[in-house]
Amino acid sequence: MNDVRVLVVEDDLLTAQAHATYVERIGGFVLAGVVHSAGDAARALEVRGSVDLVLLDMNLPDGHGLGLLQRLRAAGDLVDVIAVTAARETEVVRRAMAHGVSFYLLKPFTFATFRSRMEQYAEFRARLATAPDEVVQDEVDRMLGALRPAATELPKGMSAETLRAVVAVVRESDAALSASEVATAVGASRVTARRYLEHLAESGMLERGQRYGTGRPEVEYRTG
Repeated sequence: MNDVRVLVVEDDLLTAQAHATYVERIGGFVLAGVVHSAGDAARALEVRGSVDLVLLDMNLPDGHGLGLLQRLRAAGDLVDVIAVTAARETEVVRRAMAHGVSFYLLKPFTFATFRSRMEQYAEFRARLATAPDEVVQDEVDRMLGALRPAATELPKGMSAETLRAVVAVVRESDAALSASEVATAVGASRVTARRYLEHLAESGMLERGQRYGTGRPEVEYRTG
């Protein structure tokens, strides 16, 4: 099976380069190009068959990624798309899924998360390529199953509800927060808050920093 040709559509130059590097690190994928606007993406996709997969940012300088996606589908272009974006609005997610994105990957993320989604996509393509012209239900289920990531298990003792609360507090703050400040905001102990914060930092969702005062430096956390 041929390598998957990937077009990176991302307006931030450093982020675009990072995603391009990620693609090149995964076997079975080749970088078809990097563009920084919806217009350039549309032009790159005019040559049918030149790109198999688009990594699409939603916030582009000349329009929204949803607009590009809608135009592609209206023109009959069924190129596969993975949304790679910081856009967290539920309506954006809903519309992206309605237009056939394979995954919706929220920034920031680790290389491990990126690789996992790309490998799942590759597995889906492989199953699709070997499927007969007509399929039975089990074969459909197996193909689509490749696009259903296994639920991410939290470390023992952590709850999804508390995790969401911690993320919301840090995201809504204009300044970096310490574990004590987060603990007060969510009504938990400092030890508990720090455990969740460290889990989020290790997952690439938060960034650590140092806060200097009169005593020992204190670790603080902020969104990337």
